[in-house]
Amino acid sequence: MLTLDGLRAWGANVDEGMGRCFNKEDFYLRLVGMGLSDANFDKLAAAIAGGDAKAAFDAAHALKGAIGNLALTPIYEPICELTEILRGRSEMADVSALHARVTAALAEARALQ
Repeated sequence: MLTLDGLRAWGANVDEGMGRCFNKEDFYLRLVGMGLSDANFDKLAAAIAGGDAKAAFDAAHALKGAIGNLALTPIYEPICELTEILRGRSEMADVSALHARVTAALAEARALQ
C-alpha cells in the first residue's frame, strides 16, 4: 500500500509534493498513483525503441512536469536529464542508461503500491 513513509524512504520529497496538494494526504497519494500509471512512460519507451527523438522528448517533457509536481525525486532526476538530452534533437541520442534509471525507479515506486 502506498504511504507517505514508504515514499519518503524511497526518496520522494513528500513534504514538497504534499504542499502542492494542500497537505491532503489522500489527494496526494491518489495523484501519485495516477502519476505512476501515466501513459507517457509507455510512450517514452516506445519512442526510444523506435528512434523517434521528438516523441521521446514530448513524453519525457510531459513526465517531467507531472512527476516533478509530485516530487517523486528518484524518477524526476533522470527524467530531467533525459528531457534535456532530447530537447531540440532530430535524431535519437543514446539514452538507454537514463531510460533504464527511469524504468528502475518507476518499478521501485510501483512496488510501494
